[in-house]
Amino acid sequence: MTAAAVQFQGTRGRELPVLLLSAGLLLVVGLVLIASASMDVAADHYGNSFHFVMRQMIFAVAACLAGVVVANVPLAWWLRGAWVWLFTAFALLIIVLSPLGITVNGSTRWISLGVVNLQVSEIAKWLLIIYLASYVVRRRAELIGTWMGFLKPFLVLAAAALLLLIQPDFGAIVVLMTAALGMIFLSGVRLTRFTPLILLCAMLGAVLIVTQPYRLKRVVVYLDPWKDQFDSGYQLTQSLIAFGRGEWLGEGLGNSVQKLFYLPEAHTDFIYAIAAEEFGLMGALLILLAFTVLIWMGLRIARKAEQGGLEFGACLAYGMTLLIALQAFINMAVNIGLLPTKGLTLPLVSYGGSSLIVTCVSIGVIARVEMERQDQLEQGGTTNGG
Repeated sequence: MTAAAVQFQGTRGRELPVLLLSAGLLLVVGLVLIASASMDVAADHYGNSFHFVMRQMIFAVAACLAGVVVANVPLAWWLRGAWVWLFTAFALLIIVLSPLGITVNGSTRWISLGVVNLQVSEIAKWLLIIYLASYVVRRRAELIGTWMGFLKPFLVLAAAALLLLIQPDFGAIVVLMTAALGMIFLSGVRLTRFTPLILLCAMLGAVLIVTQPYRLKRVVVYLDPWKDQFDSGYQLTQSLIAFGRGEWLGEGLGNSVQKLFYLPEAHTDFIYAIAAEEFGLMGALLILLAFTVLIWMGLRIARKAEQGGLEFGACLAYGMTLLIALQAFINMAVNIGLLPTKGLTLPLVSYGGSSLIVTCVSIGVIARVEMERQDQLEQGGTTNGG
């Protein structure tokens, strides 16, 4: 290891406080935006303007507590239970397709837990990333050196993708597969290995889009949303109108017009558009900056863990950070028309208990990686993270 690398992994740094600060800021901003975006819809549907924001506050408390609990779980525990997490992920994906699953807007993605509904794909993605990180550590030589070792994890992920496709949840498939590719690439696999796999995924993606009329319609609308702005292009055009109305500094908190039943899912999938309308381009850029800082800190923590010998911790931190980064990028890109419309929430900001809790426990895992690296530095030794 070079002197620069030793100095890099040996510094305690400020990554963890900055990571937690940026996450906390996004969580608070999310509560404010949900309160603003959902009041009229909540009053109309439930007779209580604060219905969604009160529930989100409860979710936020539960998510923070879950994140603290996970941050105190040793990484070795997750490594030992790799097969349990894999089995649990597939069990959830199968159960949601049974009569226990709840169908909303043509998609069967939820299981009722009484007072709340659990979005299965959020939990499954998280558990599969843990399993994949354990595979990278246990089979690193086989993964890097042989085609079979490289393809094995993708066969598992293909089975999971098939179950997600039945729901259907195409967005979860994209996030999961892209995060998996990123993790395996960062583990040291040559880029040339990915070429046939990426081509295959692109071909399968194209087939899935062409064979499903609603997906093809979304792509066509994405290319020219104004051509059918009152039907298939309605969501995207209303989102773009919100960005246009916001201009530089916005209309002011609570002054959004698009949230008044013009923009569907204003407090979930399209909350970024409401932020742009009320706080303008400057507000939208500040949210983007907060996500950039959070993701950069996550990647730095993963890199330091890798250089410090915490292989499993590094893989976990890379995977968790990529999950958050991809979902945030796709949501914001959809809101501004860079990608076709997809039902993905904005992590920490959008309304939704499942997404919020999974994001917070992901941050808890990243925090645990940094905590174990710090412990290793204090002890003056190196470990393998499990």
